[in-house]
Amino acid sequence: MSESTTNVQTIEIRELVEWLSTFGTTNERGVTRLLYSTEWIKAQQALKQKMHEAGMATYFDGVGNLYGRIEGSIQGDTVILTGSHIDTVKQGGKYDGAYGILASFLAVRRLVEKYGPPIKTIEVVSLCEEEGSRFPLTFWGSKNITGEFSITSIDNISDNEGIPFKKAMNDAGYPIDAYSPKKRNDIEHFVEIHIEQGSILEKNLKDIGLVTHIVGQKRYTITLTGESNHAGTTPMDERKDAMVCAAKAISQLTSIAISLAPGLRITAGQLIAKPNVPNVVAGEVSFTLDIRYHDKKVLDSYCEKVIEVLECISNESDIQLSVEKWTDIDPVTLDQSLHELMKKKIESKGFSHMQMVSGAGHDAQVFGRHYPTTLIFIPSCNGISHSPLEFTEDEYLEKGVKVMMDTLYHLAYKGGIA
Repeated sequence: MSESTTNVQTIEIRELVEWLSTFGTTNERGVTRLLYSTEWIKAQQALKQKMHEAGMATYFDGVGNLYGRIEGSIQGDTVILTGSHIDTVKQGGKYDGAYGILASFLAVRRLVEKYGPPIKTIEVVSLCEEEGSRFPLTFWGSKNITGEFSITSIDNISDNEGIPFKKAMNDAGYPIDAYSPKKRNDIEHFVEIHIEQGSILEKNLKDIGLVTHIVGQKRYTITLTGESNHAGTTPMDERKDAMVCAAKAISQLTSIAISLAPGLRITAGQLIAKPNVPNVVAGEVSFTLDIRYHDKKVLDSYCEKVIEVLECISNESDIQLSVEKWTDIDPVTLDQSLHELMKKKIESKGFSHMQMVSGAGHDAQVFGRHYPTTLIFIPSCNGISHSPLEFTEDEYLEKGVKVMMDTLYHLAYKGGIA
């Protein structure tokens, strides 16, 4: 391929990223494209038109997942599915989710232009939702495909403006009366490409990340209840200070996590103290604990240690303890059967690569519990994501498209045969 052709293709992926970002661009330069919003509807319809112009048969499912289908030359009952999510966080970036859809679209379009129809049917999917930015629910798109959601999943759910989920869905053109969730059993393989949203690839000077695992996540709210009292008159040895107890717990749990396993990550991200005034001993403190790791045994072992430490510290301090677990997601091991082949293809192009673990959740995590799933990363500049400053260099955008072409060619054109 000539240098001029490569440059044209690199410009193409950049222009598509910029184009899609116009659906939801705000005055603050970020992109806000929330599920079933006007911006979301316009973006899905615009993508549908792009797919149609590329010769894809297009359709929406009952929740608004958009598909562009290229029929296989050999009739079969299975589909190679590829894509990512269309929604964003509030004031998010141009690349998260959107790049994965566009890279899949370009890879499939170029393959068809070069080789004609595939042996196996390919569908490019623009998943309707992943982020949970409008409603308190995540993976609405992928979990409907895998059959993990039902009508009861959205009962009594509203956004911050009080708009019920069901009304928003109806108003966007997806009648709740017609909603009939059912797991798709025709998906042979799911492939997703995504910006890393971290700095590992950039720091290691690698072009491509082949993801082996997506971490499990457990989140807790821990409430410690002691006794509010006067800061000046209450002796130190007579206090039931919930703040001191919380500080001890966070410090000890952090030290244990560091020593237990490289890559185990814990975050005490939110802390609420009562009465929260300078001259009163805190009578109650609640804090959250976000725990992530890719090995379930290690993750579970650490969570057991969390309870032990909290009980020990609270008993020593005569503090009441309450622990609420509100997120419990197991780690997912992704399909690695393609990795050796992908490494050879990547190296033949002069690209560098590494295997890695994803510390963030992705639709691949949902699909990976049901179908063989491949997740590919490209670098994020300075590891910034969920921000208007989110950025990936053009050369990496194009390298990702090329890797997707090789991966999809192997799955859909060669039938998975090496």
